[in-house]
Formats: sequence, C-alpha cells, structure tokens
Amino acid sequence: MRLVLAALLAMFGAFALAPPAQAATQAVMMQSYAFSPSTLTVHVGDTVTWTNHDQAPHDVTTTSAPVAIKSPMLSTGQSFSYTFTTAGSYSYYCSIHPDMRATLTVLPAVASAPAVASAPKATAQQKQATAARSSAAQQQPVARQQPAIATSMPAAVVPTEESAPPSTGGNVVAASAAPTTTTTFDPKLIVAGVAAAVAVLCLLLVGSRRET
Repeated sequence: MRLVLAALLAMFGAFALAPPAQAATQAVMMQSYAFSPSTLTVHVGDTVTWTNHDQAPHDVTTTSAPVAIKSPMLSTGQSFSYTFTTAGSYSYYCSIHPDMRATLTVLPAVASAPAVASAPKATAQQKQATAARSSAAQQQPVARQQPAIATSMPAAVVPTEESAPPSTGGNVVAASAAPTTTTTFDPKLIVAGVAAAVAVLCLLLVGSRRET
C-alpha cells in the first residue's frame, strides 16, 4: 500500500513540476503578395519568423488578436520574429497590401511527459521477479542432513606418582627392586663347548709329542 501511494505522489509531483515542451520556431514567407502559409497553429512559447521574398516591402499588422503586433516595414530579404506568450487567435495583414491576410492560432504550452512515469512499472516487475525466485526456491527439494556422529578417543590414563609416606626418623633409604634375571643355557651349547675343549686338548697333546 505504501508503494502505491508513493508512486501516485511521484506521478502527481512530476506532472505538477514538468517543464514545458521545448519551444519551436515556425517560418512564414511573404511571397507573391501573400503570406505562406496563410493559416498556422503554434503553442505559447513558440516563435514565428516572417521573411520578405518580394521586391515590394511588406509588414505584419494584427487586425484582431489578444495582443497587438506591428512589425517594421520589411524590405527584400529582411525578417521579423515574434515569440507568442498569450494563447488565442491572431488575424493579421500587410498594411501596404490589404489583400495579404492570414490567421494564426496560439495554443497553450504543452508540458513534457514526466520521466518518472515508468517507475511504478519497474516496481511491479521487481515484485514479479521476487515472487518467481521465492516460488522456485520453495519448489526445490531440501537436502536432508545426516546427523553427525561424534567420535571421541578415550583419554589416555596418565599414572600419578603416589606420595611417599613420611619418614619416622633416621636416614631414608630408597629401596628399588632390582629386576631379577634368570639365565638358562642350551644343553647343545654345553656339549659343543666340551667337544671343542677336548679337540683343543688333543691337538695340544699331539703337538707336544712331536716336539719330544
């Protein structure tokens, strides 16, 4: 509702403040002892220029008009311009040649069309585009999100050192239990060692006999 009221106010304001249309310039020729064109319609703010193309002099003199117009005598090639500020019907002639007559109608000024007239249309188009986007978003399937399974590793158990009991007196001897290791011998190794010792002994005996 507020958008509609704002658009209407903008339109009325544009029409009220619209500048008048750009003024135009019309030409009337004095040729062959006649005004051409003999009838002309212009708007307030327009300018009419009369130019003499005859050898004889001519002028512009109104006979019936809201505002009297009287031009100087125009020789060949000379011109006279007048800007109309009052609407109405103007009848004029040449004072030297009374048969040269013409009429001119002046209409009120035309206001130019406001440039903001297209604003409500643009707003409606924006509304349609927004509605289309929202409907398209509603039609799209919503992807289901799998619940996240939280996995946590068990915290490592750090052994805590127990505080030593308070001493009752004397020097405290820290007793540390030394690990006991038991060595077991392979019987095969024992046999092999005995055999090797016997062989060495035999070699020594043989060597001593050769020397003697």
